[in-house]
Amino acid sequence: MSSSPLSLKRRSLLIGCGALVLMSDRALAAPAAPRRLSLRNQNTGETFDGPYRDADGPLPDAMADLAKFLRDHRANKEGPVDVGTLDFLADILEAVGQSKATVLSAFRTPETNAMLAARSLGVAEHSQHLLGRALDVTLSSRLPDAHRSALDLKRGGVGWYPRSHFLHIDTGPLRSWEMFGQNLDGLFAPGARSTRLRTVSQRMQLHRALARRQLLGRK
Repeated sequence: MSSSPLSLKRRSLLIGCGALVLMSDRALAAPAAPRRLSLRNQNTGETFDGPYRDADGPLPDAMADLAKFLRDHRANKEGPVDVGTLDFLADILEAVGQSKATVLSAFRTPETNAMLAARSLGVAEHSQHLLGRALDVTLSSRLPDAHRSALDLKRGGVGWYPRSHFLHIDTGPLRSWEMFGQNLDGLFAPGARSTRLRTVSQRMQLHRALARRQLLGRK
C-alpha cells in the first residue's frame, strides 16, 4: 500500500524535528479527529496543551514539544516519545472524565534511573521509563477510577501507588502491581493513620520500614 503525499511529508517533518517518535504495537489506529492532551510537569512547572496526533499520524511540532516536556529534568536530556503511551493516557482521562493530568516522571536516563532505584524500592532496574514508554501521573480527582480504567484497557504495565497518590502506565509487557497500597496502618503511630505523606523522605522511610517488616516476617 503506497503512502499519501501528506503522510510522506509528515514523516519527513518528524525526522527533521529531531524527536525520536515511537509507534508501539499498542498505539491505536489513526483517529478521525485530532487527539489532545493537557499536561503539567510537576518538576518543571511546564505545560503542554493541544493536539499531538491526527489522521495522518503524530504532529511534528507537538512531538518536539513533548520530547522537551517529558525530558529527564535532572539530566536535562530528551528521550523518545511513545505515541502509544500518550494514547494510553488520553484514553484513561477520557474514561474517567478528566481533562488534565500532572506528570511526575517520564523519560529517564540510565543515570537517573539508577539513582532513583538506589533510593526507592519502587523503581525497576530495567524500567520502561528508560525507553520513553512510561508515565507516572496524578489527577486532581478520580485517580482510583483511573487505575481501574488503565487495567481494563490492557495496554501494558499499570502500577498503583495509592499512598503516594500516583499511577504508573507504560506500553511494555502486560502486567500490573500495587506498591505499598495495603497493610500500611501498622506503620503509623496510633491516631495518625490518616496522615498524608508529603515529602519524598517520608515516603522513603515508609517504604524501608515495610521492606524490613516483610523481610523479618520471612525469617
